[in-house]
Amino acid sequence: MIPAFFNWSGGKDSSLALWKIQQEGKFSIQSLLTSINAHHSRISMHGVRRSLLEQQAQALQIPLHTIELPEHPSMDEYATIMHNGVDMLKNKGMHHAIFGDIFLEDLRAYREKQLATQSVEAVFPLWKIDTKLLMQEFLDAGFKAITVCVSEKKLGPEFCGRIIDQAFCEALPSDVDICGENGEYHSFVFDGPIFKQPIPFQLGELVHRSYPAPDDTSEAYGFYFQDLLAD
Repeated sequence: MIPAFFNWSGGKDSSLALWKIQQEGKFSIQSLLTSINAHHSRISMHGVRRSLLEQQAQALQIPLHTIELPEHPSMDEYATIMHNGVDMLKNKGMHHAIFGDIFLEDLRAYREKQLATQSVEAVFPLWKIDTKLLMQEFLDAGFKAITVCVSEKKLGPEFCGRIIDQAFCEALPSDVDICGENGEYHSFVFDGPIFKQPIPFQLGELVHRSYPAPDDTSEAYGFYFQDLLAD
């Protein structure tokens, strides 16, 4: 099998993509690669604690490598830190990077462009598959996940800290992608066919955070975060 590293967020799409890769049998996943907000010691964007990420890696039985990012990195800082992290894995013989992206063309183009400078090939096992079909496959396979971050522009706090099941899917507004591919929500997967054992946790505090707009023409935006405590 071809050695590769997996860009792991800890969420639903990552889990389903990893499951598909393992079923296919073409790639051997040698490492998980996860971006961490080093200031808060949490998964970038998702806000999940490092301790729960480490438990996921243990349950997956795949070595974890983290990219330690400052709280508000510039694009240049981000690119440099990511480049160095990929270089380390490439030097260990991994020339393929697996992603859980589904249909965001600009994000895929960015990943491919950055990795091409390092002669690393990006692989997208979920690409262009209908998100409703992906969600059904995720649930049918026995994965269990909870929402840990929702965009206030698309969803209210009642959707944060909620188990992802059929009722959750049916309650989503019509303009929200069922897999949250447009950033409507992020999740933490705590059980499923790729894990050797479930990840125990308890619900912590539900918090709201606002972030400055990326440019002067946009409004500030906010997210609700459900903190999860390692059990």
